Amino acid sequence: MWRRLKFPWHIGACQEGAQERQLLLQWHITERCNLRCAHCYQEGYSGAELPFNGIMNILGQYLELLKSWKGGSRRFGHITVSGGEPFVREDFFDILEVFRSHKKDFSFSILTNGSLIDMKIAGRLSSLGPRFVQLSLEGKEATHDAIRGKGSYAKTVDAIRHLKKEGLRVLVSFTAHRANYREFGAVAAIGRGLNVDRVWADRLIPTGAGTGMLSQALTPVETREFLEIMKRSCRRSILAPFNRTEVSMKRALQFLFSGERPYRCSAGDSLITIQSNGDLVPCRRMPIVAGNLTEAALADLYNDSEIFKRLRDRSRVQEGCEGCLYSALCGGGLKCLSYAVTGSPFKADPGCWNRSQEKAV
Repeated sequence: MWRRLKFPWHIGACQEGAQERQLLLQWHITERCNLRCAHCYQEGYSGAELPFNGIMNILGQYLELLKSWKGGSRRFGHITVSGGEPFVREDFFDILEVFRSHKKDFSFSILTNGSLIDMKIAGRLSSLGPRFVQLSLEGKEATHDAIRGKGSYAKTVDAIRHLKKEGLRVLVSFTAHRANYREFGAVAAIGRGLNVDRVWADRLIPTGAGTGMLSQALTPVETREFLEIMKRSCRRSILAPFNRTEVSMKRALQFLFSGERPYRCSAGDSLITIQSNGDLVPCRRMPIVAGNLTEAALADLYNDSEIFKRLRDRSRVQEGCEGCLYSALCGGGLKCLSYAVTGSPFKADPGCWNRSQEKAV
């Protein structure tokens, strides 16, 4: 039932895994939000926001990049639209209608806190055909509300029920830090009870408003414990009768416990991110600005940006990963965590127990 890591097989497979087959655009169409989550990666909630016509202009640039991406053959794309909270934009459904009209070019999904989703909204979403809608649960009710605000847990659970009733694919994400990582098993169980399609997790990135939570980032020892908890939750999910909820372990370092293909950060390569003002960054959790799409073409910035080219360099070994058996496979773990903690995305994942610094201690 559990696949053991077969080193030669993984060398070839991880280079052209599922994450490389599409050009993924994570698009933060607003910084406005009705919540103030403690670990939010935004610095503020009132930044510049492109109007509808500006969104359409950048969409055209994305379609042009798709034509030339990865060797010149037209590729299928995917847009994950988020915020802030995307539902606070008055024209959000107008944007989604345009996305639906391009279903031959790309699919789309939505990241939301769920607090604004009622049955009517869920029904409208169902008619638009998103690939999935993702919401976050940060632990049991008290823990979740402590992080995201009183009453937010109940609203998230209600939103999940509305979305599932409309037949939508629902994902639940969990952000692990020292105050909540031992509750992942409870979140997985809640997800199974709500019949969500997938529960997955990644670790806290202390950036933006979440910079103050630097001390809450998992240590290497805690990271290992957390991944053990995830592994046990995966087993319970597999063994649960009539269960349809996948507990996914496909993020940085998780392959060391799951036997899955090693995850390699795709930021700046098959993942690009556009912020609400049109800034292009490799990843929202790695906010290194390559340029602004109201001033330069997306294809030019993607192809010529120095940070994007360095992130795409597969020959680079992360500082602190020298000599590691997996250095060419996982690419150094969470680059955004390295950037948040050390100021450089080219240093080893601070949560990795195999990195050179940990071995030297």
